[in-house]
Formats: sequence, C-alpha cells, structure tokens
Amino acid sequence: MGLDEEIQELEEEIASTPYNKSTEAHIGRLKSKLAEKKEKLEQQSGSGGGGGYAVEKHGDATVALVGFPSVGKSTLLNALTNAESETGSYEFTTLDVHPGMLKYKGANIQILDVPGLIEGAAGGRGGGKEVLSVVRTADLVVFLVSVFEIEQYDRLREELYKNKIRIDTEPPRVTIRKKAKDGISVNSSVDLDLDEETIKSVLREHGYVNANVTVGEQVDIDRLIDGVMDNREYVPSIVTINKADLIEPDYLSTVNEELEERDIDPEEAIFISAEEEKGLDGLTERIWQELGLIRIYMDKPGRGVDREEPLILRRGDTVDDACEKLGGSFDERFRFARVSGPSAKHDEQQVGRDHELADEDVLRIVARK
Repeated sequence: MGLDEEIQELEEEIASTPYNKSTEAHIGRLKSKLAEKKEKLEQQSGSGGGGGYAVEKHGDATVALVGFPSVGKSTLLNALTNAESETGSYEFTTLDVHPGMLKYKGANIQILDVPGLIEGAAGGRGGGKEVLSVVRTADLVVFLVSVFEIEQYDRLREELYKNKIRIDTEPPRVTIRKKAKDGISVNSSVDLDLDEETIKSVLREHGYVNANVTVGEQVDIDRLIDGVMDNREYVPSIVTINKADLIEPDYLSTVNEELEERDIDPEEAIFISAEEEKGLDGLTERIWQELGLIRIYMDKPGRGVDREEPLILRRGDTVDDACEKLGGSFDERFRFARVSGPSAKHDEQQVGRDHELADEDVLRIVARK
C-alpha cells in the first residue's frame, strides 16, 4: 500500500470514529500517524526537484495575496504597487508569482500576487504546493474573496491549514525535553481536558520514549500535534472583500451574515473595489497596522533629524534592533542612545540597548570614535 492509500485509510478511520473519552487516545494516535505520513509524502514529493517558487524577499515586510483564480489579485497588486501583473477574465491568468512594492509611511512592503489557489492545492493540484510554499514565508496573509462568494474563505483557510499554515493563532505552549529514562511524564499549568494517556500516546507515535512534556494552555489533539511537530507557520491575516462597488443595498445584510458565520467581524473586513481603486487607502493602513511596523527617525550628527527616510522596525523592537538594522560597527562602538518621542519619558532621554522604541521616535546613537 502506497502512502496516498495509507493517508486516505487513516482519514476515513478518523472520520468514522466517534469522538469521546474512550476513543480519545485512539484518535490521537491516528491523527499522529496521519501527520507523520503526510510529512513523509511531502518529503518524497519534494525530493523530485519540484520545490517551491524561489521568490527573494525584499523590503521591510512581505504580504501574500491569497485568493482563488480571477478574484482580482493581479488588479489589486497593480493598484497598490508599481508591479504590472497580467490580468484577465479567465482562470489561471497569473502563472507565476508576481512581486510588487507598496511604499507607505517610508516603508517598503513587498506584495506577492501568488497564482490563484484551488481546492486540493495542498495536495499539489494547480501547482498548489509551490504556491503555498511562498505563503509560508509571508509576514501577513491578505485573503481576497469576491463579495458574491464569501464561502471561498473557508476553502482557502482549509488549504492553508493542510499545508501547516496556522492563521491568526499563536504557537501552542507545548515544550518537550528528552531524557535518558523513566518514560514520558506530563506536566501542565492548567486543568487539561485531554487525559494524560492521550498525550503520551501522541508523543509515542512521534518517536518519543523518554521525555518531559509541559503543556501551558488548554489544547485539543490537533493543537497538541502542532506543538509536537514544531514545523507549523503562524501567520496573521486580514480579510478583504473585492467587488464591493457591485453590492446592492439590500444584499449587504446577506454579506454581513455570511462573514459573521465565519467569525469575521464585518467591521474588521476591508471592503474594496480593485477595479475602481476604491477602499485601497483603508486596506493599506490596515496592512501597516497588522504588520506592526514602526517608523524611527534618525537624528544624524550635523544633518539633523531625517523624517524623509525613516528606519523601519517592528513593534516591540529595541535600540539594539535598530543598531543591528543600521549595520556598521555600532555593536563595538555603541555608548548610549538618546530618544525623544512616544517611548521617552522626556526629550533626549538617555537609554541603553534594551530600550523599547515606539512609532515616530527620534533616535540618536552616540558611539565611540
């Protein structure tokens, strides 16, 4: 029996097994076997030289436009950036990944128009695995769906999930440390719904014989397996509804209901018309916010504060991160920094490397000569 058949057999057994406390450990083993088989199949298919698209990352952050064929990704890319991605009214217009650069608030944000996803992409249909390999490296996913086909969102998320891309969630707080003897021991800081034997059975299926596992949050079997596999990508996302200019007023309530059914707040979704270039300012600002980018204005000796070309960092970054991005010999020559702005207690506050910066801070590095 080939791997494909084994995977199908496991999926059928999982689907036909009722979930309850008595079957929990068994289902855990089945799902663990399934994850391992899929991993093995992916490695086999990858060894043939197929691989993913080689898209070099440029700029301060990378955004992947994810949507079905002909939903308007190419039109949106052209409207947002300096790219010229071929557009057309037929499926599979975009046959390769087209990058464009969105310039906003001094940042260079790379936007990738990837070939339209179709059902079965994670299994390789339509070059889907190559497409998904690009999405895995992105800092943000922008789902683009037609206002008349909101259900596309379900299928897109499912394809990403099958390819180990976890949207809008943090990695599970599961740590595993191998030990020399005494089997598997389970520690938890919360009262887990999963019983200890289920957790141990999952670990055994993944090759652990002696280990300490610590679970720091409530997890189901799938989240536990994600924590054990440790090869998932966790990417934030926003949902963009295209062709909003075609919505009749009496149809808007239907659109909102369909969004709410998918736990998408209609107020959080971005309604645009890529063709008419409407709503793009709101989308651009939302991309900026979700990426968590901040602008740092450098106070350059003898030249004053440069507000035209800010240093772009991420929310939570420190003076040390600024020095690293600036390059040069700051590591060796750094004495202290002076900061004015939102993160400072007062203008020209003297700070060290660990000072956390904020958007629109003014930073001066004082270095040894």
